[in-house]
Amino acid sequence: MSSDSKTCCGCNENNAAPSLQTKSGIQAEASHVSMFSVPRMDCPSEENLIRTAFASLDEAVTFEFDIPNRRARVYHPNMAEKVEKIMASVGLGAKLISLESVEREAVQKAQEAAMSAEAREARVLRWLLAINAVMFVLELGVGIVAQSTGLIADSLDMFADAAVYGVSLYAVGKAATLKLKAAHFSGWLQLVLALGVLLEVLRRAIYGSEPASTLMMGVGAVALVANITCLLLIFKSRNQGAHMKASWIFSANDVLANAGVITAGILVAVTGSQIPDLVIGIIIGLIVLSGARRILLLR
Repeated sequence: MSSDSKTCCGCNENNAAPSLQTKSGIQAEASHVSMFSVPRMDCPSEENLIRTAFASLDEAVTFEFDIPNRRARVYHPNMAEKVEKIMASVGLGAKLISLESVEREAVQKAQEAAMSAEAREARVLRWLLAINAVMFVLELGVGIVAQSTGLIADSLDMFADAAVYGVSLYAVGKAATLKLKAAHFSGWLQLVLALGVLLEVLRRAIYGSEPASTLMMGVGAVALVANITCLLLIFKSRNQGAHMKASWIFSANDVLANAGVITAGILVAVTGSQIPDLVIGIIIGLIVLSGARRILLLR
């Protein structure tokens, strides 16, 4: 879940080592490096958007992400204007800071560092994918039974996380066109689910509903435990680079969403009103909708 207001949740931004991600199976042919300021890049989902935006290129491209400082380096052949145009198309506010020539050996070292970190990170990502997928199904099912748009919307947040991790794992070793298709599939699915939740909020606002506050708080607590588990898993690997530090931030913000659902459940119980449930449903639904839009704009 992306937000311009996210912080590093205790991470030391000055000491955060940049993470390196490369296009698999392509030899280094880069001759230049473009450094960008990316104000709205604050979690792995934004990294994935940038990588996917470059997926259709035939040229070798290597990425170096420094999420705590919202910077990205792109190692590439002599095509600076095309790189800048693609970065701008992602919709994260990317601005070119510098363009320099670079030795081939430096690019190869970056790729080797990325490959050694990839295996370690993949194990953590598989656990994160499994946890988020299970919680998506659980929260969606209970949300329907409990008539809670907050729980249904929070399940979409879980799905969005699972989609990010799933597409990242699927993309390893795959052709560029398959990477883009996988990302678009997750984007369309997020779009449909988000619109469905917003329509459900409207329907219940018109016809009324009786959200079960006990179920809201109970399942919200389970989701909270699940995301705390994700935080513990990431904590063990967070010193492997900014990518895993960003995953820590990503899951920390999911904990805030779970807290929102629990708070809405308490307010429903105290006031007897459906309004807190509808409000949290709208907020989370709009966030997922925005993420889906950015994915579908990738070409």
